[in-house]
Amino acid sequence: MIVITGATGALNGATTDHLLEHVDPEELVVVARDPAKAARFADRGVEVRRGDYAEPETLPAAFAGADQLLLVSSSDPTADAVALHRAAVDAAVAAEVGHVLYTSHQGAAHSSPFRPGADHAATEDLLRASGLRWTSLRNGFYAHSTTWLMGPWRQTGTVSVPADGPVSWTAREDAAEAAARILLDGRPADGPLTLTAPEAPTFADLARLASETTDRPVGFEVLGEDAWRDRAVASGQDPHMVGFLLGMYQAAAAGTFAGTDPLLGGLLGRAPRSVRDQLA
Repeated sequence: MIVITGATGALNGATTDHLLEHVDPEELVVVARDPAKAARFADRGVEVRRGDYAEPETLPAAFAGADQLLLVSSSDPTADAVALHRAAVDAAVAAEVGHVLYTSHQGAAHSSPFRPGADHAATEDLLRASGLRWTSLRNGFYAHSTTWLMGPWRQTGTVSVPADGPVSWTAREDAAEAAARILLDGRPADGPLTLTAPEAPTFADLARLASETTDRPVGFEVLGEDAWRDRAVASGQDPHMVGFLLGMYQAAAAGTFAGTDPLLGGLLGRAPRSVRDQLA
């Protein structure tokens, strides 16, 4: 049996949809904080169980019977993600889960200035120490994030960033499909797997691609961290979120997201979607 957390979200929801194209609904279980939000899966015959990382006592029963558990990472930038993930890992141990697959990130590193990167590295440490069989799906930076990370370039005509560096912009849809294929194989590799698009363009490259896809001039500038932060806060953005996002650009400039891997294309049996598709 495959148990899936986070299926009410975009990533693991898409993975569940892919799984349902190949397996009977009775072979899947969806875990949700609010089961009512998973009604579309219940309507297709999938068992829905209540489970919440923030309520650890709900998790062992939610994970019971799992041969494979797809564990989604917390997406709340204000939460203590590692504490939430620790609760989920402990519950997986208690439920004697066969194999845990965790949605990690290519930039998983304790030293990352981008906080989720450090959180993912800490969670992988928890899995490594748990005694469970585990796989971390180190997905490339999701391409749809360019919608806000490139700033309001469609209005201003300029991509303005505090720092620049290469990023293996990867379609979330491709990562979801790859996770389904790994689960369907039933023999996931132990440890980290890197799932990225085949190229890692910089923000300067994105500005050029934006110009090509829109057939209009799009400029590019590196403002520097202080000027970028001041501009963002002056525009009304939450200072906490501005600081959170700044870590992403710092990590990109350090080369944290520069690596690419052919594994994703091999799993999909086709070329992964490109960031040009996202910009278009």
